[in-house]
Amino acid sequence: MTIPFSAVIAATLLFLTAVSTPPPSAHALGGSAATVAVVYGSATTICTITAQQPIQQIQCWRNGQLLPPILPTTSFDAVSGGRDTLCGVRSGGFSLLCWNTTFTPKRIYNDAAATLTSLAIGDTQICALRNVAAGNNAICWRGNGVASAPILNGGSQFRVISSGVGFSCGVMESNNRVVCWGDDGNVSVSIQSEFANSSMVNIQVGERFACGMNNSGFIVCNGNNDNGQLNVPSNTPYEYRGLALGANHGCAIRRLNRTVVCWGGRNGEFSSNITDDISFESIVAGLNFTCGLVTSNFSVICWGPGWPNQYYASGIELPLQRTLPGPCVDTPCQCNVYPDSRTLCSGNGHICRPCDIPTSIPPISPPSLPPPPPPIIRPSSSPSRGLRRGLLVFAIVGSVGGFAGICTLIYCLWTGVCFGKKKIHNSVQPTITGSNGAQQSNSGPPSRSSTLRRNGSLLMRRQRSGTSSKHADRAEEFLFSDLVAATNGFSLENKIGAGSFGVVYKGKLIDGREVAIKRSETGPRTRKFQEKESAFDSELAFLSRLHHKHLVRLIGYCEERDERLLVYEYMKNGALYDHLHDKNNVEKSSSVMNSWKIRIKISLDAARGIEYLHNYAVPPIIHRDIKSSNILLDANWIARVSDFGLSLMGPENNRDYRPTKAAGTVGYIDPEYYGLNVLTAKSDVYGLGIVLLELLTGKRAIFKTRENGGAPISVVDYAVPAIMAGELVKILDPRVGPPEVNESEAVELVAYTAMHCVHLEGKDRPSMSDIVANLERALALCDDSHGSISSGPISIVSD
Repeated sequence: MTIPFSAVIAATLLFLTAVSTPPPSAHALGGSAATVAVVYGSATTICTITAQQPIQQIQCWRNGQLLPPILPTTSFDAVSGGRDTLCGVRSGGFSLLCWNTTFTPKRIYNDAAATLTSLAIGDTQICALRNVAAGNNAICWRGNGVASAPILNGGSQFRVISSGVGFSCGVMESNNRVVCWGDDGNVSVSIQSEFANSSMVNIQVGERFACGMNNSGFIVCNGNNDNGQLNVPSNTPYEYRGLALGANHGCAIRRLNRTVVCWGGRNGEFSSNITDDISFESIVAGLNFTCGLVTSNFSVICWGPGWPNQYYASGIELPLQRTLPGPCVDTPCQCNVYPDSRTLCSGNGHICRPCDIPTSIPPISPPSLPPPPPPIIRPSSSPSRGLRRGLLVFAIVGSVGGFAGICTLIYCLWTGVCFGKKKIHNSVQPTITGSNGAQQSNSGPPSRSSTLRRNGSLLMRRQRSGTSSKHADRAEEFLFSDLVAATNGFSLENKIGAGSFGVVYKGKLIDGREVAIKRSETGPRTRKFQEKESAFDSELAFLSRLHHKHLVRLIGYCEERDERLLVYEYMKNGALYDHLHDKNNVEKSSSVMNSWKIRIKISLDAARGIEYLHNYAVPPIIHRDIKSSNILLDANWIARVSDFGLSLMGPENNRDYRPTKAAGTVGYIDPEYYGLNVLTAKSDVYGLGIVLLELLTGKRAIFKTRENGGAPISVVDYAVPAIMAGELVKILDPRVGPPEVNESEAVELVAYTAMHCVHLEGKDRPSMSDIVANLERALALCDDSHGSISSGPISIVSD
């Protein structure tokens, strides 16, 4: 069957419409996925996600006072609240934690293969959207910790969801129709039926009513109107960009000046001028009050008849730290980036500002109105037949030219060829083939890396990132000449280190980006070159798919003739090894590294990166070369694991193992792996244990007993006997000094964790999750977080 060209163009435009920017954020009762949450019930509590911090903590205000940060060593993307319930989505979207009024935590969701993209709490119902292969489907829980129960069916995909008092609603992805569900069947069925003829962009739910923006930009409200909660003032197309609904009131942000207008409430009590002339980034509602994030300084103010004025009068800023206006991400923004975004995110990504008007509107269903009458053509003004034919030909030619121009623009933007030099490479995980397998082509056998890029692994496609999994994973392809220019001809002064099978140079791209460029040694196609190409393939495959705050990000690659280069984000503070063992760097970084707290923080960062590889990558990944020189530090001293040249896909079950030729670095390699050729995830645990001992003692993995000589000794043989004897203080790095009172227990916990990590047998070593839990506790102890809910027994669990 031949498809008309016009149909192809129309399908292309429809596809671009379907995948474009979601509508502006708007928050329902208790809040959709946002950075401000309201918890009501036994005690009014306002919680937000802090800005300008390396860790995006949850901070809360209750009853006139600030509370200690919740899980102070854990970063969150979004929070939402309901009746005596607060929930937070951990950075990356793979986990959902909830707390009751005593802030007792409960993890109710954890799945790296289906990350959460939205969160809404209404009263006691918790709902979220999760990103699966088919789209965003909804999952809900009742109360704080009841087992999850999918709603509708697995094939129901939603554009947006919202929860209110007793019921929830969502807008279907397929037809823009509103679907409602919940305990109060009468209300949900009634609301759904009233929206039956509306094609909606979004929906927000209150108590017995709901509002949303339709395809024409109008706010449409349905349901109970006892208190005027359906009477939206003014309401011209696209006048508003955000909604927040309480029990019987609503508020919206005006698009042009970002001020707020409210309506409803008993006797019109929400008609207030408290917020006049104040611009807001977002708003969120409790039962009978509203809070907003102020544009000018990212502070929070609250107002309304239900706001407890005995603590703070209406409209007065709460004494919270600056609040993030949105999650920090690494993916490109569809519209604008917040000014000073990098500072707000403390260098860990940027914040995308919601589009004031949706960049495209979902398709509008055909109206059920009679067709308009045909136009009346008056003879006196009718053009001649020849002129009409000429205009028709002109219109047809113009239309074809216009469509061709649009297609050309789309192609240019998609491939980057209009801008020259750069291409986009969709890197995928290699398939596993026999050693003698080969593929034929007309131009000769392909290189291993080209085979790598053609054969995709379905499992790796399911892998989810630390921020967003909706966008295709792409690595830029650079010309070798560009990278030569960026490094001044790979000059020695630009050399900053070496990785597996390559030397690393600092470079500056033509667009001003600072990068680190790893160049594999060149040579004939010998066994050594094949090993280097294998390392190149491995890093390209893994890092193109792995996105996590504590893994070094791959920017692009170059593959020309025998040249193999990888381009990474530049880590300003270099390798941990240099700060611990290089005399020149030790002096420069002494003010930062000579702190037990920062050393524990760095170890926790690295452990989180490895935990992601073991537990959340699909399939799991074993790094095989964990060492202090492969732990890099960015400008904010956040640690990231690097160098995946030796990495392998691991077994799904950590108890399984498979023989392979041992690889790694002397002093860090797992003795069980080296001696028995048995590789498991516990081999990485051993390497991290060595790094922990380096941080504690300041000694290399293998060092000499005297500066000017002496027998070589491993840091394990040096440190473990002292730890077991309770003489830890004798081996601690004297450059840091003895731990303070609140640090002693933390350093001791790190030491005992390290000791378990370097057991000779892998079955006796802890898992990465246990290590992360212990290091989180240790960091909290450094802060003397007496109220930390992460306190508990040491987590040393062996398989």
